[in-house]
Amino acid sequence: EPTRTSQAGIDLIKSFEGLELTAYYCSSNVLTIGYGHTQAVEVGQVITEHDAEELLRKDLMWFEQEVNRLINGPLTQHEFDAIVSFTFNTGSGALSESTFRRRMNTGDDKATCFREEFPKWVNGPNGPLPGLVRRRDAEVQLATH
Repeated sequence: EPTRTSQAGIDLIKSFEGLELTAYYCSSNVLTIGYGHTQAVEVGQVITEHDAEELLRKDLMWFEQEVNRLINGPLTQHEFDAIVSFTFNTGSGALSESTFRRRMNTGDDKATCFREEFPKWVNGPNGPLPGLVRRRDAEVQLATH
C-alpha cells in the first residue's frame, strides 16, 4: 500500500506546476518559490532545481496523508500518485467531497472511477481550462496504464 508519491508521480506534478527558482509574488500576492512552495519564503530567495523538488516532496506529505485518510482499499502506486496529483491541484476538500472518493470507497471499478470522475475537474471561471484538461488526462493515463 503506497504512502509516498513515486518519482513518476512527482515528475507528472512537476510537469504541470511550473518552476520558479527565484521567489516571486503569486496572483494571490503570496511569496512563492519552486513548484508553488509558500512556507517560509523570503524576498530575493534563490534555490536550485534540486531544492525545489525537495520542497515539493515535503509539501506533498500532507496530500499523501489526506489520500491515505480519505481513500479506503488498496491502491497501486500509479493510482496513488494520480490521486495525490489531483489533490495537490484541487485541494483535499475537493477530494473529500468528490463523487470520485464516494465511488472508490464503495468498491466501484477503479479505472472507471478515474476515467469518469477526474475529467469533471477541469473548469475555471469561464469553462474548461486546457491545462487542467491535459492534467486530468495525464492523471487518468498514469492511474489506468
